[in-house]
This record gives sequence, structure tokens and C-alpha cells, in this order.
Amino acid sequence: MAVDTSPSSETWTHVDGEWLPGNPPLIGPTSHAMWLASTVFDGARFFEGMAPDLDEHCKRINRSARALGLEPTHTPEEIEALVWEGLKRFKGAEAVYIKPMYWAEHGLAGLVPPDPASTRFALCLFETPMRSTVPVRLTLSPFRRPSPEVAMTHAKAGSLYPNSGRMMLEARARGFDNALACDMNGNVAETASANIFLVKDGIPMTPADNGCFLAGITRRRILKLFRENGIPAEERTLTVKDFMEADELFMTGNYNKVVPVTRLDDRDYDLGPMAKKAMALYMDWARANCK
Repeated sequence: MAVDTSPSSETWTHVDGEWLPGNPPLIGPTSHAMWLASTVFDGARFFEGMAPDLDEHCKRINRSARALGLEPTHTPEEIEALVWEGLKRFKGAEAVYIKPMYWAEHGLAGLVPPDPASTRFALCLFETPMRSTVPVRLTLSPFRRPSPEVAMTHAKAGSLYPNSGRMMLEARARGFDNALACDMNGNVAETASANIFLVKDGIPMTPADNGCFLAGITRRRILKLFRENGIPAEERTLTVKDFMEADELFMTGNYNKVVPVTRLDDRDYDLGPMAKKAMALYMDWARANCK
């Protein structure tokens, strides 16, 4: 999920072996990443002294880099160590967003493919609050998620996010907060910025991972926690009709973890128990395992 920091937000970026405050200039007009979008990133969270699934996010950024033709310059373990080093610079109690990034400076022959030898790395940490308790209103987007044949959907690539951006702008122009996005076959994939669950007759369900969207780390964690606690959560192909007929909807993602949905187009939903259960299970697990 793309975010902007406020001018008062404390921010530190590690690049080329040093920590720099604020928003340092890193990419020039001739950089491959500037004009040919060879960028990947990931996002983890630090709050209450813990960074849940940080190791998984550090592994995924390297997988994303390779999917884009880049060559990671740090191991996941090195990235994780840098995160904890950087977090020591923050003095306040505000939650911190953890954003490792890779990009290419140069291209190969013909300039279009990135040159893996020119891969650069930066790690940006900045304060920004979590808003898990703020419900959202969704509308069905007229735009769709691409299939793996036409986009690098297995990577958390910056080039995928303009599509998410236009989904959200179109939704907000019609008075909604976010958009429900379908895949190219017309089945629900996720929202413009997070994975999505529905609940029907007490059973939480989420769209099956068909390769057209990033099946997130928090999504996987919530599924695992449900199942470990006797809740038969399912991954399956789901239609818009399934969502309109659901008893409850909620979103999952690293940025806010679990967020309830109170409306989908002209259908209103109560703040249901399963979203609260998902958040409670997540926080209990995090506090027991991630300090």
C-alpha cells in the first residue's frame, strides 16, 4: 500500500552504508527505475516493540527483485538486521512502516531490461499510525487485476500500483473509500490496497491465490491462526455475488492488519465478530512470538 509521510513524521533511510534523515534524493533522470519502472518494495510494521513476520517480508523483497530481473544485494537476514538497527533511532511510541526497496540504475542492451549488476538497495523507516479500527466502504471497480501473462503479479513491483491508484481514485470520486477488484475472469481478487475476506454462516473465506494478485503475508497469517483455533477458513474462487450475499467483510494487509468493511456498493454490513476475532488472534500471536 503506497503512503505519504507528513513533514513531521520521523524518517530514516539506509542507503550505500549510511543512515540518512528525511527523504534523500536517490534516483536521477537517467536511472532505469525512473523511466522504465524497475522498482520493487516490501512493507512490514513495527509497533508495541515488535515487528510481526519481519523475516517473511525480508525474504519476499528478494523474491520480488529476482522476479523483476534484479539481483538482490542483501540477504534477508542482513535486511532484518538493518531494520532492527534503524529502529533504535526512533524515540517515540508511534508505529513505524518498514520499507526495503530495490531498483535498477541501468539497462541491458536496448535499455528496456534492467541490468541486474546495477541493482541498488535502500531501506526506509518512517512513523505512521495504524488505523485498524477505522472501517471502510467499498465499491466494485470497473478496472481489473492483470493476469500473470501480462504483468509481474508475483512481485511487489511499483509498476503494478498505478492500476491500484486509478481504482481508488475512481472509487473515491463516487463517495467510497476503496475498491473491490476482480481478476480477468470476473472473480473477486482483492481490493485496491489489501486482501479481502468474506464471512458466510460463520465461515471466513478469501479468494484463492490464482496468481493475479499478491496473496499477502498477513492474509496467510490470519488463515493459519483461524485454522489453528478451530475456525475452518477457506480459500476458494469467489464471485461478486458471494460478497454481496456475505454476512461480514474485512480486509487484511500489513499496513493496518485487519480492517472491517461496512459497505459494498448499496449493501451495508454490520461490524461483525470475525474481523474482531481475526485481529485478536493476530495480536495475541504477535505479542507471544514477536517481541
